[in-house]
Amino acid sequence: MASQQPALSILVREPDGFTVWPGPPYPPGSNPPQKLPKTACSATTFSSDGSRLLVTVASTSATVYDCSSLSVIRSFDLPGLTAAALSPTGSYLQTFQKSSSPQVKNVTVWHVDTATALYQHYQKNLSKATWPMVQFSADESVACRMQTNEMQFFDTKDFTKGIVHKVRFPSIAAMQLASDPGSHVAGFVPEAKGVPASVQIFSCDKDAQNQVVARRSFFRCSTVQFHWNKGSTGLLIVSQADVDKTNQSYYGETKLHYLTTDRAFEGIVPLKKEGPVHDVRWSSSGSEFAVVYGFMPAKATIFNKKCNPLHELGEGPYNTIRWNPKGRFIVIAGFGNLPGDMAFWDYAEKKLVGKTKAEWSVISEWSPDGRHFMTATTAPRLQIDNGIKIFDHNGSLQFKKMFENKLYQADWKPEAPERFDDIAELTTSLSNIKIEDTKKQGQGSKSAQTSSKAPVTIGAKPAGAYRPPQSKHTAALQDKLFGGLAPTGSVSSVQPAFISFCCMPFLALCTTNQPLKWNRPEMSKTALRNKKRREKQKEKKAGEGSSADDS
Repeated sequence: MASQQPALSILVREPDGFTVWPGPPYPPGSNPPQKLPKTACSATTFSSDGSRLLVTVASTSATVYDCSSLSVIRSFDLPGLTAAALSPTGSYLQTFQKSSSPQVKNVTVWHVDTATALYQHYQKNLSKATWPMVQFSADESVACRMQTNEMQFFDTKDFTKGIVHKVRFPSIAAMQLASDPGSHVAGFVPEAKGVPASVQIFSCDKDAQNQVVARRSFFRCSTVQFHWNKGSTGLLIVSQADVDKTNQSYYGETKLHYLTTDRAFEGIVPLKKEGPVHDVRWSSSGSEFAVVYGFMPAKATIFNKKCNPLHELGEGPYNTIRWNPKGRFIVIAGFGNLPGDMAFWDYAEKKLVGKTKAEWSVISEWSPDGRHFMTATTAPRLQIDNGIKIFDHNGSLQFKKMFENKLYQADWKPEAPERFDDIAELTTSLSNIKIEDTKKQGQGSKSAQTSSKAPVTIGAKPAGAYRPPQSKHTAALQDKLFGGLAPTGSVSSVQPAFISFCCMPFLALCTTNQPLKWNRPEMSKTALRNKKRREKQKEKKAGEGSSADDS
């Protein structure tokens, strides 16, 4: 158990700037206080360990804050700034600026504390798949970048040395460095000219960098998503194809593959339902992963490191899964174009602990202590009804705030989960407090003690006239008919079963004390003429019958 737990914080960014809130709980009906006055910005992001905060102003500057004191560490004036990123511990800042010619190096790695440019190179284009250009391991001991037909490694202790190692990888289109630890790196080559796409894993060790540790090839793939586990022993690969040749999905085709660095498993994950892979997440221990997959209603399954299914989380309108940092609770939800259903699971007990809804959510994530789950509706995805909701670990709503203006961002400040107590310890302490409070209240009220000793008849109901089961529906019908006002007169004495059988016009006629009268509408000329003709025919038949009797 940690001696002192860190305080939770939430970063909130609106059109007029960002601020930082303290974490929940909040007093009912009050707005969270601001730990930092609103500051104008265009983007904000925390370092992975939560020690520093990067605040950028488009085409102007980048500022790094110390998260413990929320004071400015260093500010950089960067004309033409397009993108910026902090290293995992906040020691290095990486920036991309617009460049007019290849002779001007526009990608720079800065040392934050000294504001020194450690490394620079030219990059023509910027894309989400290739940013940040330089990737760091969690402890910043390994740094590498992707270049044409190769992966290049740096000496993080001295960036001035430039590229110290290279791994030849022809036609490489994407790469991902394992973070914790930075022992391996994966690269992807897309499908081309009948040659299947492939993913290869290399060791980051200098002596074994050119040796392939694991490999997987597959067809019908244009892009991939990499998901390394904690320990860097397993890699999940979501392969995506722009076109589904089976014509089952408008959004293309996705498959889930799994590779291990010890080559114990190299293949596709055995999913029990056809359809796309919506989301995949590793547990905090790195020994299990959860997948939401299949056509709606989607299915959710938990697998172990050997790719064997461990537990089924059921089916529903889900496309999102979030595993809390402690690894005990799981949320499966349906956001985006789905109605927002959420199911909270206790993985330790293998049971469902709560269900709720969070419509129109764009962002969703667990708090670092694993006790709170936050959802947010943000712009530009949705321009109206922007707001934040915070739920307990069992799905009960704790806090809700709507924003009159747009909300652009809502993020928890990262913290190490080991610094927080487990949920079980908190639950035990809360239950003890509730029991003590109950005892104190019982001791303070003698009348309550006396009444508690008196015999109590469980399930006793006041005597009254018998009412059939359908009377409930009758009451609801009367509320709809009379606007919640009880009718007067003869209708009140009519039996409920009879009322429920009658139609609305008849009930409307019964709202007065006057005898019931059927007000028939006047007959048309054609109806009167037909009526007279029928009466004449009856008289004629009656006359013929009487003449026959006389004869």
